[in-house]
Amino acid sequence: SGVDLADGSCAHPTIPARVSPLLPANHVTMAKGTGLVHTAPAHGMEDYSVASHHQLPTDCLVDEGGFFTEAAGPELEKKNVLEEGNEAVIQMLKAARNLLKEEKYVHSYPYDWRTKKPMIIRASKQWFVDTADVKATAQDMLKKVKVIPTSAVNRMIEMLDRRTFWCISRQRSWGVP
Repeated sequence: SGVDLADGSCAHPTIPARVSPLLPANHVTMAKGTGLVHTAPAHGMEDYSVASHHQLPTDCLVDEGGFFTEAAGPELEKKNVLEEGNEAVIQMLKAARNLLKEEKYVHSYPYDWRTKKPMIIRASKQWFVDTADVKATAQDMLKKVKVIPTSAVNRMIEMLDRRTFWCISRQRSWGVP
């Protein structure tokens, strides 16, 4: 069972000298996959929480444009993560003889409402604020805004309350919807 793997480790599939810990996580279930998953602490709240709990680094190997950085290594650097980067990783796994199976999979990325393209969640300095304080401040400030029709205020406050992640700046030069 999964508990037997806790506190174990495994060899990294493409970096021979690197050992990766096997860590338990409540968000990983048999209903959502195999039960063993890759953790990317800089790219998702659940992974970030697991990494924080186990004091792992949250290095982000993807830049603002969606390209692998120099830290990802020469085979991946400057490749778009959602395009040629995927194929490069597959080739690296094949070369290391660590690819067990390859199949097409439609990932449930969040999509940008304007471009209809998938977005990559990346850790940024804003990510690490106390979300309870941000949420409370946003809700208090919203109560001071004149909203037409007034009935929309409660709906917006409820929507803000349901948000699971927060970022003060969406880092978009054209503004926030």
